[in-house]
Amino acid sequence: MPDVIVVGGGASGMMAAGTAAYYGANVTLLEKNNRTGRKILVTGKGRCNITNNCDRDTFIQNVPTNPRFLYSAISNFDSQDTISFFNELGLETKTERGNRVFPVSDRAMDVADALYSFVRNNGVKVIESTVKSLITQDDKVVGVVDSIGREFFADSVIIATGGMSYPGTGSTGDGYALARSVGHTVTKLKPSLVGLVSSDSFCSELQGLSLKNVALTAYENNKVIYKDFGEMVFTHRGVSGPVVLSASAHMRDFDKKTYSISFDLKPALTEENLDLRLQREFTNHKNNQINNSLKELLPKKLIPVILKRWGIEETKKCNSITREERKVFLDLLKNFTVNISSLGSISEAIITSGGISTKEIKPKTMESKLISNLFFCGEVIDVDAYTGGFNLQIAFSTGRLAGYYSAIKEG
Repeated sequence: MPDVIVVGGGASGMMAAGTAAYYGANVTLLEKNNRTGRKILVTGKGRCNITNNCDRDTFIQNVPTNPRFLYSAISNFDSQDTISFFNELGLETKTERGNRVFPVSDRAMDVADALYSFVRNNGVKVIESTVKSLITQDDKVVGVVDSIGREFFADSVIIATGGMSYPGTGSTGDGYALARSVGHTVTKLKPSLVGLVSSDSFCSELQGLSLKNVALTAYENNKVIYKDFGEMVFTHRGVSGPVVLSASAHMRDFDKKTYSISFDLKPALTEENLDLRLQREFTNHKNNQINNSLKELLPKKLIPVILKRWGIEETKKCNSITREERKVFLDLLKNFTVNISSLGSISEAIITSGGISTKEIKPKTMESKLISNLFFCGEVIDVDAYTGGFNLQIAFSTGRLAGYYSAIKEG
C-alpha cells in the first residue's frame, strides 16, 4: 500500500486525496486551515457552481490558457462524471442558464461537506498543517516538512495548494515556492475573473448600483472580444458583477492594448422601439424638467450621471429636447461605455491566471517531468478558464488524475 501526501484541502486536493485512498493508497491530507474547502464556500455567491454541463470540445473552448494540456484530464473525468460523482455522494444537482450546474440546495457548504465525506469515508487522515518544504532523495520527492518541523514521508506527494486569489481562504501561493524549490518554472501570476478598474470618475458616483438584465460588449482596441447578458454592479474603482467577471478573463494585455466595456441598458428594446418609447415619455412629460422625467426609464442614482454624459441641463423641459438630442440619449442607453484601465488585484480575483508551467507536467498523469513522485492538480497549475463552472471542473479532473496515478505508481 503506497503512502501519499496531499498538500492542500481545497476542491482538487480533496478529490485527489479521496481518489488515491479509493484506489488503495494510505493517504494523509495536510491542510493549513482548520477545515477543508474554505474557497468552495465563497464560490458562486455561496451557491457553488460545481461544473458546466457541456461536452469536452465546448469545455476546452472555454479554457483560454493551455487548453490542450487538459484533454486527457477532461476526457478521463468530465462534467458528467462530476455530476454523477456528487449525486452518488447524496448531493442532488441542477443545471441552470449557461449549463451551469449547482447543488439543488443552493448551498456551497453542501458541496464542501460532500467532498469531505468522500475523503473521510475512504480513510484519508486529515491533519491541520502548513507545509514549508519538500524532502528529496535521489531525484525523487519522498516527503514534506511543515512549519513546526514535523516530517511526513511518502511514496508520492501531490501539491494542491491553489493560486494567489482569495488569500483569506488559504490560497497564498505556497505551492509555487514548493515547486520552484525542485526546479519548476512558475509563469507570471495575474488575476482572472476579477472586477475591472476604470479611470471614469462616474463609476465611484454609481458605487453600489446593481443593474440586472443588461447586455455587455467588451472591446479590445475597439474590436469586439466578448458578449454576455446578465447582472453587473458599479464599484468605487470601476465595475464588477457576473458579466464583468466573465469579460475580465478576455482582458490580458493592458501594456499593449486598450479595453472598454459597453452596456446596453435596454436590451429588450430595439433602437427603433426605444426611440418610440422615448418619444412617448417626452410627450407625456412635455412640461416637466428632464431630470424629473426619467424615473420610469432609469434607476434614480443613474439619472444625474446620464444627464452629465448627455450634456443636457437637468432643468431643460422635455418638450424642448430636439430629435438630435434624443438620438444622443438613445445611444447612451444602448451603449453606456466604461473605459477599463486595469484588472482588479489578484487578492480580489476568483481565479489566478498563471502557475506551474504545463510544459513541466505530464498531462496524462499530472506528475512532474522534472522530479519523480511529485504531482500537481488544480489552480496551482498554469491553466484557467472562463466563469461558469469550468475552473472547478479543472480542479476535479486534474485532482482525479493525480490521485489515481499517485496511488498506482510503482517505485
